[in-house]
Formats: sequence, structure tokens, C-alpha cells
Amino acid sequence: MTALKYFGLVLLAVIAMYAIGFVATGGNLAIYRFWAPKQANAERVVFKNTQSFVDGKIEYIGQLRLAYDSADAGPQKEALRRTILTEASTVDNEKLPEEQQIFIRQLRRQP
Repeated sequence: MTALKYFGLVLLAVIAMYAIGFVATGGNLAIYRFWAPKQANAERVVFKNTQSFVDGKIEYIGQLRLAYDSADAGPQKEALRRTILTEASTVDNEKLPEEQQIFIRQLRRQP
């Protein structure tokens, strides 16, 4: 019977320590608040460096360039210029083809 009491006391102590730890960390909320943004940022960085993301940006910027080249001068062309520059800012420009890099540099120089 004494072995059963000791087992019960050890089990009760383990449960009590877990409960105290749970309450002390706010149900692991404090740990989650600290690590969740860091994990999300790491996932975002990894995603932005994937080949499929870069390929998608190359394709989209190419489509916007065609629309820009065929647009009439004025507000439509300016809106496309800003859209292209915004999209180009979301990807490492060194990963874009040389002709797109040159095109983006030209758009940045325009007033």
C-alpha cells in the first residue's frame, strides 16, 4: 500500500508542477507571442526566395510591362509604372532577367 501512496504522491506532484507551469506561462501564450512572429517571418523569407515565387513575379512584371508599353501616356501609364515598381520591390531584383532589371531602373528614374 505504501508504494501505491508514493506513486500517487509523485503523480500528484507532476500534475501540480504542470499546472503551475501552465499558469505561469499564461497557457503558453507568452511563449507563442514571442516565437510566432519570428516563425512567420522566417516562413515569409523562405517563401519569397522560392523559385516559383520568383518565376511568378517575372511573369507578372512581364505582363505589366506589355500593358505599360501599349498604354497611352497619362494616368494609366503612371498607374502601371507604380504597380510595376511595387511588384519589383517585393522580389530580389538580382533574380530578375537583365532586361527587366534595366526596365525597372528606367522606371525608377522617371519623375
